[in-house]
Amino acid sequence: MSHGPVVIVDFGAQYNQLIARRIREQHVFCEVIPARRAAERLAEVDPSALVLSGGPMSVYDENAPAVDPAWLDGRVPVLAICYGLQAVVRAEGGEVVPALRREYGRAPLTLKEPVHPLLQGMPPTSTVWMSHGDEVRRLPAGYRLLASTPECGPAVIARADGRVLGVQFHPEVRHTEAGLTLLENFLVRVAGVPQDWTPSHFVPDAVARIQEEVGSAEALVALSGGVDSAVAAALAQRALGDRLHAVMVDNGLLRAGEVEEVRRAFPELDLTVIDARGRFVAALAGIVDPEQKRRIVGREFIRVFEEAARAHAEGVECLIQGTVYPDVIESGGGGAATIKSHHNVGGLPDDVAFRLVEPLSLLFKDEVRQVGETLGLPSALVWRQPFPGPGLSVRILGEVTAERLEVLRQADAIVRAELAGPEWDREIWQAFAVLPGIRSVGVMGDHRTYGETVIVRAVSSDDGMTADWVRLPHEVLDRLATRLVGEVAAVNRVVYDITSKPPGTIEWE
Repeated sequence: MSHGPVVIVDFGAQYNQLIARRIREQHVFCEVIPARRAAERLAEVDPSALVLSGGPMSVYDENAPAVDPAWLDGRVPVLAICYGLQAVVRAEGGEVVPALRREYGRAPLTLKEPVHPLLQGMPPTSTVWMSHGDEVRRLPAGYRLLASTPECGPAVIARADGRVLGVQFHPEVRHTEAGLTLLENFLVRVAGVPQDWTPSHFVPDAVARIQEEVGSAEALVALSGGVDSAVAAALAQRALGDRLHAVMVDNGLLRAGEVEEVRRAFPELDLTVIDARGRFVAALAGIVDPEQKRRIVGREFIRVFEEAARAHAEGVECLIQGTVYPDVIESGGGGAATIKSHHNVGGLPDDVAFRLVEPLSLLFKDEVRQVGETLGLPSALVWRQPFPGPGLSVRILGEVTAERLEVLRQADAIVRAELAGPEWDREIWQAFAVLPGIRSVGVMGDHRTYGETVIVRAVSSDDGMTADWVRLPHEVLDRLATRLVGEVAAVNRVVYDITSKPPGTIEWE
C-alpha cells in the first residue's frame, strides 16, 4: 500500500479485535497497538488514521492510560470509542464524572446533525450498544454534540476542525445497527483512507518479509496440519525454496489420523515427523491447571524443534510458525488481559534458541483462509476446522494420560465424522469432543456402569473471536449419542454444550 495503516490504540478493551475486524471488512488494513507502545509504533508507521479503543478503567483512576496530546494535533484524523472518547474529553479540557445511571446494553441513538460526514447514511434513530459507567459532564471548548441517547447526552461528538470525533457507544459490535456505516464513514469520508487492502495483496509482502527475516539462513517450519501452519509453510516455501525444512511433532495430543493427513497434504515438502508422544504425555503427568498445560506444551515444542534443528543441518536459525492475530490478542500481546496463553505465543519459554518468524501474526483466521486460496492450497485443507496447538490436552479437564487421550481421540473422530460433509462445512467453525472428567452411573445391557461423560461442542464463527453454538437437529444429536456410547467403551453419557463466546471460550481450557 502507498499509505500507512489505520492504527487502533488499545486502552485495554477486551474486544478491540472486533474494531480491527470491522475495519478490515472495509478493505482497510489496520493493526492494534497497546497504548504504552503507541508513541514508538506511530512514529514507525505514519498512520492514515487513529482509532482510540475502549477500556476497563475510568479516566480519573490512578495510572489510567491517557491520550497523548500529539495524537490530537490534527495531522491524523481520530475516532475515539467509549473510554477513548472520555480520555479525549479529559485531555482537551472537558469533564468526565461517574454516571448517575450507568448505561449497559441497547440504547436508542438520535442524530442531531445527520449531514455530518461521520453520520451520513445513518437513520435518524437507531439502536446502539452502550457499556459505560462514566459520562461526559462538560464538552471541551470547540467540541459539539452530533448525537445523543436518553441517558447519554454526548453520545457522538466532534471537534470544530472535524479531525477528532468520538462515540460513547461501540460501533464495532453487531448490536449497533448502523455501526459499520459509521466506521466506513470515518475511514472513507473523514479520513480519506483508500479501501485497497485484501489478503491477496498480503502474499508478496509476506514472502519478502520472510526472506528479509531469515536472510541466508536455513529455517524450520512447524507443521501441524491446520490451515495456519499450512499457509505459513506455503509462504515460506515460496520465500526460501530448499532452505526450508518442515517438521511435524507427533506429540500424542493429535487427532486420529493427523500425521497421515499431513503427509498426504504436503507431498512436495521436505517433511520430518518426530515421534514425541511419550515425552509430552510424561511432561503433562499430574498437571491439571490449563495455563500450565499450555506452557508445558509450548516449552516441549520448542525443545523438540531445537533438537530437530541441531540434528537436521547447520545453519538453521529460524523457526517459522503459523501464529495468527487472535493468538496474539488472547495471549495479552495486544494490551488486553490474557484470556489464555496460546502455546506458540504466551506459552513459549523465555530462552528460545531460534529467531521466530510469524508471517501471519497480523491476520485473522478468515483472512488466512483467503491467503491460502490465493496460494492455491487444496480447499479441504484451507477450510479444515481449527485445532488448538496444545491439542487434545486442553480438551481433557484434569490430568492428561495416555488412556484418557485414547478415549477422547475415539470420541473426537466420531464427532468429526458425523458433522463432516457439505451441509456442515461452512456452517460449523469447529466441532469436537471434550472429556470433562465427570463420571456417572448408567445402565447398559442390564448392567450398572460408572462411565465417562463426553461433551459435544459445535460452534459457528467468522474469525474465532466470537462464536455461537450450532443448533444441531435432534436426529444428529441422537446419532452422535448413540455412536459415542456404543463405540467408545468408557463412555456412558453424552451432553451438548450450548454456550456462546462470550461468555465462554470455544475450547474448554
